[in-house]
Amino acid sequence: MKSIYQFVLLLFVSFQVFGQENATDFQYSSPTKEKVDAKGILSFLDKVEASEHELHSLMILRRGKVIAEGWWEPYGTKLKHTMYSVSKTYTATAIGLAVNEGLISVEDKVIKFFPHSLPEKISDNLKNLQIKHLLTMSVGHAKDYTFSIVKTEDWASSFFAVPIVNQPGEQFVYNTIATYMLSAIVQKVSGQTLLEYLQPRLFKPLGIEEVDWEMSPQGINTGGYGLRVKTEDMAKLGQLFLQNGNWNGQQILPESWIKEARSLKILQNPEASKEDKANSDWLQGYGYQMWRSRHESYRADGAFGQYILILPKQEAVIVITSETSNLQALLSEVWNHILPAFDSEGNISDDLALQNRLENLSHKPTIGVENRLMEGLLDEKSIAIENNGRRIEYYFDFQGNNLEINSIEDQKSQNISSGKEVWVAGMTERKQPYLVSQAKNALNGLAPYKVFSSYHWEDFQTLVIEIKYIESPHTETIKFYFDGKKVNIETSSLANRGKSKVFQGILIE
Repeated sequence: MKSIYQFVLLLFVSFQVFGQENATDFQYSSPTKEKVDAKGILSFLDKVEASEHELHSLMILRRGKVIAEGWWEPYGTKLKHTMYSVSKTYTATAIGLAVNEGLISVEDKVIKFFPHSLPEKISDNLKNLQIKHLLTMSVGHAKDYTFSIVKTEDWASSFFAVPIVNQPGEQFVYNTIATYMLSAIVQKVSGQTLLEYLQPRLFKPLGIEEVDWEMSPQGINTGGYGLRVKTEDMAKLGQLFLQNGNWNGQQILPESWIKEARSLKILQNPEASKEDKANSDWLQGYGYQMWRSRHESYRADGAFGQYILILPKQEAVIVITSETSNLQALLSEVWNHILPAFDSEGNISDDLALQNRLENLSHKPTIGVENRLMEGLLDEKSIAIENNGRRIEYYFDFQGNNLEINSIEDQKSQNISSGKEVWVAGMTERKQPYLVSQAKNALNGLAPYKVFSSYHWEDFQTLVIEIKYIESPHTETIKFYFDGKKVNIETSSLANRGKSKVFQGILIE
């Protein structure tokens, strides 16, 4: 009986796997077939779902086959996701392609590409700055000046205006604006934006579609951030690197470039203790816009937990999109649970349990208290806020178990539709939370934003709106605290580093 049962299970799993193959460019297999114990992945899911980390998607590939994938509703397979600094690895890939085409060399001096953006006095350190120093975050700046530079009109000129206090190549300082300069160089030598340049050379061969990338005021792709691709597209780039630049028999990137990009070029902290290094994935060294990781791995890495983990020893790629403030803790859960599952004996029952789990992942809306009385009092009422001479109004319209909120600021109207303790899909012009929201042209052209929103009553005086911008990592929370006619409004998100903005308003009858 046991053998018959296992045979039926095997047929069922095989049918499920076969049914998925038409949904993606990848082949599918089961963990057991690829010598991975599904219990390790299940253990990982248990751990992260009981933690502070909010995962949005997970893909695990072994030997080029998908053995596990899942999206936490309301996130889904067809949605793009803001990459933050995962964008850097795509930018460096463009540099590798340009080197292969003979357009540039990594030893090229940076200043030669920007004769009209240079300061009057060019220091020796600036003269000696090479493309490879941009790639390895060893420009020589005292700190990362990105957040101030992106507020200016001309990012290249602002980059060159910053003193290079250390000799290029000597010291690692994380430097997102350096990646922007790589994007600008690609555009200078190719006559195309970074996105245009990559389309026929990387995106089309890999079947990556519907990509977008933010631009600077000069019409240059931001390079170090601003790319939006799907989870599967991240997995494709990871698999391309794992296969040393080869894709379906075509050499997309030279194997020599892959080896250079993933190899140790500079240490983040050469003085780090053995203990610190043993516990940190940020002290393993840096390559060409890629981080070295523990366990002989390397990765593309974006803020709030966007990861393409490449594990050559295990012949595996692990992709995660998420929103978390504890990046190391999330990576450690991968090493603690998923890594030991490789080359371990599994069984079909666990494969089925994992498949069922992955098909039913979700982020449940918060459940609050029943408060029909306040809903009746607020229905068709407005809140007025005076903030630095600007007036903002919120208009409430309760419709059964739905809430329509219309906000008006600078004569612009923005709507949010929320379900009562359920997610409601919608679109809004309200700008999503964003780590680089102060940049010139930030998020331009991306609205309206796809959102899922719900509302609940935290108590009898506190209305909470949760808005998930599902093509970004971020959730925005808006709380309305009612005290008679006085109202305090608090907005918060991890993109604001947990800092809340509080406004005072009055209820208009």
